[in-house]
Parts: sequence; structure tokens; C-alpha cells
Amino acid sequence: MPVRSKLYLAVALAGVLSVLGGCRGQKAPPPPPAPEVTVAPVARRDLPIYVDAVATLDGFVNAEIRARVRGFLEQQRYPDGAPVKEGQLLFTIERSEYEAAVATARAAVARAESARAHARPLLARKRELAKVDGVSQQELEDAQAQDSDSEAQVQAARAQLRQAELNLSYTQVRSPISGVAGLALVRPGNLVGADGPTLLTTVSQVDLIRVTFPLSEGDYLRAPGRLRQLPARDAAWVRQQLPRLDRGGETVDGDPGVELVLSDGTVYRHRGVVVAVNRQIDPTTGTLQLQALFPNPERLLRPGQYGRVRLRQEGVGQGALVVPEKALSQIQGLYTLAVVGADEKVQLRQVKVGPGAGALRIVLDGVKEGERVVVDGLQAARDGVRVTAREAQTAALTPAAPPVTAAP
Repeated sequence: MPVRSKLYLAVALAGVLSVLGGCRGQKAPPPPPAPEVTVAPVARRDLPIYVDAVATLDGFVNAEIRARVRGFLEQQRYPDGAPVKEGQLLFTIERSEYEAAVATARAAVARAESARAHARPLLARKRELAKVDGVSQQELEDAQAQDSDSEAQVQAARAQLRQAELNLSYTQVRSPISGVAGLALVRPGNLVGADGPTLLTTVSQVDLIRVTFPLSEGDYLRAPGRLRQLPARDAAWVRQQLPRLDRGGETVDGDPGVELVLSDGTVYRHRGVVVAVNRQIDPTTGTLQLQALFPNPERLLRPGQYGRVRLRQEGVGQGALVVPEKALSQIQGLYTLAVVGADEKVQLRQVKVGPGAGALRIVLDGVKEGERVVVDGLQAARDGVRVTAREAQTAALTPAAPPVTAAP
């Protein structure tokens, strides 16, 4: 081998040995710290039991505003979605045809009254002449028939006038109730009433909201006895009782009311009362329909919304195992808890849950009292991972007056 090649090879070997020596001198990087999570113990609680039911919301009264006569819509006299008063003008329909009909009907009344005015004196004269045999019996009967016919013609003409005036009044479409008017479904310039009463809009009375919800047969039987013998409760009675419920009390007949949970999970600030129970259980669904009324002073509630009604059942859930609701993970109807063992390792367990209790949820199977479950940091709590656990505040498991609700 030439001397120059040997020199190059020696330099290369020295460089490799230098790199290898440097690698052996470096320390391995330390393992990443264990992720930090917040845990809470599985606890036992005695809790009042509630049942949750999916509810639909509607106005206390919904009035469909329809065109009752045929014609072109001339004006919309209210802003879409605005509050309106009873009797307020909402739409106008062209009037000329109906004004002409009223004038024609008035003329017909005048003709009929004129004919009657001629027939009555004639009948009177015939009756006087009949007393002295001045007219035949047939002539007298003809005069009586003419008088009766003239009176009937007057009544018919007046009825037609009333109908014509009524049709004319229908060209001014007014709200039958106070409430909130919806978006107009027909705009000015369109023909309405051609194929029957055309729906123009709907007005809903929303100071009270009617909430309809189903109860299963079992939940109905566990419901308070007052629902099985519900006294008559009209809107006036409900309005008198609502301030008592807002103060945290009960109605005069001892009803604590029902709660409404909105679609975003928040509890509506006002309680309502059940006012109606349907006469029968639906054999196809096994449920019974109930209706409650809720106050709506802020107009937060709207017809068509969905929510959940929370109704207290008789009895108390004693010694129930509970965990914070936020500790549960749900995928396709299956619930999982991240349990931290004594070795600080996470074990993911599938559990069977029961009713909810505000911020808590009853667990029927899968964990034991005192075991720790992750309530914050669930993203890092993977099965088998070692974690650093911090205890949650004790208050997390002691909510004030927690309602226990039926599991979905």
C-alpha cells in the first residue's frame, strides 16, 4: 500500500475512534416526568333520587295567523320576530273588492226594507177590509204571505251585509293574543287565500312555556303521589305559585316543582310545576306524557327548544357509590373511569353507571369505595401509565342538595 494511502487510512480510523469515544462519554437523556393528574376518591352518599326526561318546549298558547279571505297581501305591519299585543294589526289584504261587496249588501238591505215598508201597510188594509168582507180570504192570505216574505228578505239581506262586513274586516289581519310573532311566511304582493286560509305567521305566548315530557311506567309509579291525583292547575294558579318556587320554597300544596336542564347542560334558573298528566300510557312506548309550565321572564326559552326535565321521585338513594361526573368518559354508550392504583399507575375500567346527582354520578359496578379516579388530566391518563396524582378538593364530592337523576 502506498505511504499516502496508509496515512489517509490512519487519519480516518482516528476520527472514527474519536467519535465513538465521545458517544460513550455522553449520558442517556432522563425519562420524561410522570404526567400530573387530579384524582378524587369514590365515595358513598345518601341522595334524593330524581328522574330525567327529554322535554320539548312550546309556547303556552300558539296562534296560527291565517288569511281568511282571498286577495293580494298589501302590507306587513310588524317586524319579524317582534313582540305583539292582542288586537295588533299584523297584515293588510287589498280591500276594494270587499268594500264593494259591503256597498252592494247595504243596497240589498235598503231594497228589502223598502219592500217590507210597502207590504206591511197593505196587510193592515187587507185585514180591515176582511172584517167587513171587503176582500176575499185568499187576498188576505196573499197579503200575509207577502208581508212574511218581505220580512224574510230583510233578514237575509242583513245577514249578507254582516257577512260582507266580516269579510271586509278579515282584510285587516290582527293578532288574537299577546306574544312574539314569528317570521312572516308570505311577503306583500303575493296572492293569499286562493286555496283556503293561507298561513301568514304564528304568534306564541311565551311569558309561560309549556314543557312536555314522557315518563316511563316505572318512573310514574315511583313519582310523588300528587302526580297520580293532580289537582286542577290553571295558568292563574301557576303564576301565583311561581314566586314561591323562585324563593326556594314549595307551592301551597307542597309541590317543590320541577327543574329544566337546557341543551347546553345548564340548569334553568326558574322552576316550573306539572299541570297535566295524560289519561293513558302509550302502549307503543310504555310512557306517559306530562306537561309542566315554566316562567319565561327573560324570554330565554323558545318554542321548539329541547331540554331535560328533572322530577324528584319518592325515596332516597342510600349509601350510593358516587364519582364526579367529569371523571367519566363515554364512548358509544359505554362508560370508563381512569383508576389510579397504589403504584400510581392508571387502570382504565369499564363501569356501569346509575343516576346522576348534579356534579356526581352513581356507579353501580366497576369500582370500590375509596379508590381514586382521575377527574382532571384524562388526556394523559392512558392505561398502564404511571402518573403523579394530586387530590381534588373535598367539595367536589359534596354538592349542595344534589339531585339524583336517572341514567340515560
